[in-house]
Amino acid sequence: MPDYGRLRAALAATDDDRIVFDLDGIEAQYDALLSELPGVDVRFAMKACPVDEVLACLAARGAGFDAAGPQEIAQALRTGVPVERVHYGNTVKSDRQIAEAYRLGVRDFATDSLADVAAIAEHAPGSRVFCRLATTGEGALWGLSRKFGCSPDEAVPLLAAARDAGLVPSGLSAHVGSQQLTAEAWQYALEMLAPLIMEADRLGIRLDHVNLGGGLPALGVLNRGGQPLHPPVDKMFAVIREGVQHLREVSAGPLDVLLEPGRHLVADHGAIRAHVTRLTERRQLSGERSHWLYLSCGKFNGLYEMDELRYPLEFPTHPGAPTVPAVIAGPSCDSDDAYADEGAGTPVPRDAASGDPVWILSCGAYVTSYTTRGFNGFPPLPYSCVRADPGVRPEESVRPEGTARPEESARPSEAARPENPSPTRRTRHTLAG
Repeated sequence: MPDYGRLRAALAATDDDRIVFDLDGIEAQYDALLSELPGVDVRFAMKACPVDEVLACLAARGAGFDAAGPQEIAQALRTGVPVERVHYGNTVKSDRQIAEAYRLGVRDFATDSLADVAAIAEHAPGSRVFCRLATTGEGALWGLSRKFGCSPDEAVPLLAAARDAGLVPSGLSAHVGSQQLTAEAWQYALEMLAPLIMEADRLGIRLDHVNLGGGLPALGVLNRGGQPLHPPVDKMFAVIREGVQHLREVSAGPLDVLLEPGRHLVADHGAIRAHVTRLTERRQLSGERSHWLYLSCGKFNGLYEMDELRYPLEFPTHPGAPTVPAVIAGPSCDSDDAYADEGAGTPVPRDAASGDPVWILSCGAYVTSYTTRGFNGFPPLPYSCVRADPGVRPEESVRPEGTARPEESARPSEAARPENPSPTRRTRHTLAG
């Protein structure tokens, strides 16, 4: 299980709804990944947590970035990371986006089609390209199997076309799907890459890297029925180590290995302090009575992935209290704003009352990036970043522009407009523990 110690301390120290990121935990997760896969070059998938403080701590640790467009590229570069450690990992991009990325200094582009190769050659001449392969996505909560990647038989001809267009064919990539739960998926991807490397070698195309994409899972989230997922990460790492060794053996030249982890680095080191809106009981059309626990945040302001998984909940003011099984839902007037109604309900305190704090754990991935700008009038949550340093007091919390505490919602906001407006505002807390 993840270590939630610093997160719990930070959640207990705040009396308003907010997201909290544990920077020490994120750094430790990064270090643990490198210890399992030494020599692998990590390019953090920015979409999972485009929070400046998180990006900065990973860059300081040595991570590069997988960016999906010019805006993410610019944000990555503001961390001070060398531009050579930022690649344009999105195979979907316009002429203007390619040209802007090139202007920013990016020279590594993912591709999966001849049309994209032609556009890169025109608007980013001389750049390096790596070809993304399609995978089945089997075993993952989100398969990513249709929108991205070419078939294996198209990959080497695509790299040859890139060479003919004046580009540098540099590598191959594969993504096994987001929140992958099997080691077999990695085995399949690695076995698919080996013959393509050898085929490219026969054509005089010397690939210098393979990119194994994202897919490494979060450990603390639950399945749709509320049960732990228990992803076999040790087996995944073993399969990757063995597969990488084989790829290097069949390659005609040195072969670097990249990974693009996102949720694996941040999910279990982010949490939300929310509160109970209401615990209700009502009869369904089936005739059964059911409890519903409505929270102050849901699918549209922090918990977008609640249709495919459940987040662990803690109720700090009700330790050891009697519970009832309940469906968990967010506050909006939208029926999708709820946990999937599968299996038993989530145990919640029987006497939970409006305003009681709720701690939502292992939700650090996509918690800010999937948040709407204010669907149904429910604003984005502010966030804080914490570290263990008992010599520094927590800074005053800053709320999103134009928002107030729930009990002050009728009052106009007097917050000054920030220099760099964003849907989610930030603060930095430094806490012991």
